[in-house]
Amino acid sequence: MSEHSANLSSTVAATGRPLAVKAVIPAAGLATRFLPATKAVPKELLPVVDRPVLQYIVEEATQAGIGDVLLITGRGKTSMVDHFDRRPDLEARLEEKGDAERLAAVRRPSELAEIYTVRQPEQLGLGHAVGYAESHVGDQPFAVLLGDEFVKLSEPLLPAMLELQARTGGVVLAFFEVDPADTKRYGIASVEPAESELTDIGEVVKVTGMVEKPKPEDAPSNLAVLGRYVLPGKIFDAIRRTKPGSGGEIQLTDAMELLRTEGTPVHAIVYRGTRYDTGMPLGYLQTVVQIAAERDDLGAEFRSWLAEFVKADAAGGSGT
Repeated sequence: MSEHSANLSSTVAATGRPLAVKAVIPAAGLATRFLPATKAVPKELLPVVDRPVLQYIVEEATQAGIGDVLLITGRGKTSMVDHFDRRPDLEARLEEKGDAERLAAVRRPSELAEIYTVRQPEQLGLGHAVGYAESHVGDQPFAVLLGDEFVKLSEPLLPAMLELQARTGGVVLAFFEVDPADTKRYGIASVEPAESELTDIGEVVKVTGMVEKPKPEDAPSNLAVLGRYVLPGKIFDAIRRTKPGSGGEIQLTDAMELLRTEGTPVHAIVYRGTRYDTGMPLGYLQTVVQIAAERDDLGAEFRSWLAEFVKADAAGGSGT
């Protein structure tokens, strides 16, 4: 047993609370920023080199010990499930060719986790989407991973979040630092120091409130919400009691705030690792370049080409 696994076991024994073992990935949106590409291809399946965004996210969950993943899907999204299914015909062809490397890569998605789906018939906010997970999750804690961002596997975030939730029994968020001038682009948290007994988990803060996209002069901090949550099962009741906000949407932030005002503890891990944000075309392109540059098989050649491209572009050439 690893040191971290031993720590988790003792946490559960000490608190009597189980670690979350299920993850929910809301993925029913229309991804209008990526049209026309996403007219027929779900944004979650856009490739980052040779793996879709969604696979990176499921791999992140699997690495944290989560083996049960629920996709909240919508119209035209069935190909997301197909990606995690077996393809015996393709596997047989690769086996015949002796292409063991690609055969392993094709089989890997089906070996990551048990994949389940539920349909969200209309998109009425993140809280509305998460509410559809109740029959699958029940009253147990669970993780929510938004479908357009992920973290570097060598710099994990979820294990600490799961441990923190098992200790507190409350809501656990993840934050990252942004330039104070950029607070108007994010949900920003107001925080205070966490209880001393929680600080061995990592950089933990206690959340006292959240403000959506404040102006820099109004922002309570520069800690922005990252798309990872670990929630207690009672969030579903809070979602049912949450009234629609602007645009008629039921927001998860409002449901979490309702629990906080009723006494449920809300904490967060401040993440200092590498975060990839594929939610906008620019961030998606940056992610592709970053991960391609880090690849053992093509990174050196790609970086060399990229340097020449940038040099030629700066000189007014085509770079090709």
